[in-house]
Amino acid sequence: MAWRNLGSLLNFRGIFQQVRTPEIELGRRYTIKSHGAALAKNHMYDWLILLLLAVIELILFIIYPFYRFVGKDMMEDLRYPMKANTVPVWAVPMYSVLLPIVIFLFFYMRRKDVHDLHHSILGLLFAVLITGVITDAIKNAVGRPRPDFFWRCFPDGKDVYDQFGGVVCHGKDSDIKEGHKSFPSGHASWSFAGLGFLSLYLCGKIKAFDRKGHVAKLCIVLLPLLAASLVAISRVDDYWHHWQDVFAGGLLGLVVASFCYRQFFPFPYHDQGWGPYAYFSALEETRILSHLGVNPTNNAPSVQVTGAQNVNEQHIQNSDAYAAFSGNRYTSIRLHEMESGGK
Repeated sequence: MAWRNLGSLLNFRGIFQQVRTPEIELGRRYTIKSHGAALAKNHMYDWLILLLLAVIELILFIIYPFYRFVGKDMMEDLRYPMKANTVPVWAVPMYSVLLPIVIFLFFYMRRKDVHDLHHSILGLLFAVLITGVITDAIKNAVGRPRPDFFWRCFPDGKDVYDQFGGVVCHGKDSDIKEGHKSFPSGHASWSFAGLGFLSLYLCGKIKAFDRKGHVAKLCIVLLPLLAASLVAISRVDDYWHHWQDVFAGGLLGLVVASFCYRQFFPFPYHDQGWGPYAYFSALEETRILSHLGVNPTNNAPSVQVTGAQNVNEQHIQNSDAYAAFSGNRYTSIRLHEMESGGK
């Protein structure tokens, strides 16, 4: 009996139950098949900008950074051992991009809302690419040496300096190039951009701030941020970054993710924070069309609220015409009464 009471008290299914709305229960679905093409076409320029950001990111990764002066006296803080990455570079897009997209697809399978799927993926890609461009642009401009710069510059341990006291490196060109890309941390910025966006998304979906006191929801929301923090810490442990690099990169990624998320979704603590703006606009349009007796079909959707605005304008025009007709009718009646009284 005690275990039954404990189970009813914890009731995790009730805590994390998916949001159900009257519109969804009525069967109003916005699927990829019915609305996906129109939605993607409406955001065609956004996807083109994403492609441009990807090209810029590739260019920034290829070009050489600024080779900042590194003197003999500075080597005391740059003699840390040269180690391999605990979190390899190829793994970063896996957990910061692919993992959130899998979770977005899970929610799409539950709710059948293509607005949520499209805008969450678009916002996530904007967050990581904008963060990547800013991070690599700063990296190349600053050219701060990594903590293991000594062994990148002098792999045999024999340091050589010029007449001004600057290093004369004889290591591998690729290692020296990477050795001048310490600030800010790319692993940290990408991790907090992708997983930070995921944390905000989950926060809205499970209504973490519904004022019901379910602290267990916060544990789910904080998991992505914990993972991003551990990745950032590994960069210091591997001696690839100074702590300032990691702190700046994490802050940069989190700020960009917040801005990108707010472009498509309300604040997570808002009553409508569980859905994107476009979903509620589409519902409003459907209500207006239904009120006017128009049967909106899934085969011919109007994704934007502009259709609803046109309907509103037509409704206003009809109302004005009716008001004008009523006014003329009222004037005619009054004239008839005056004429009758005069007789």
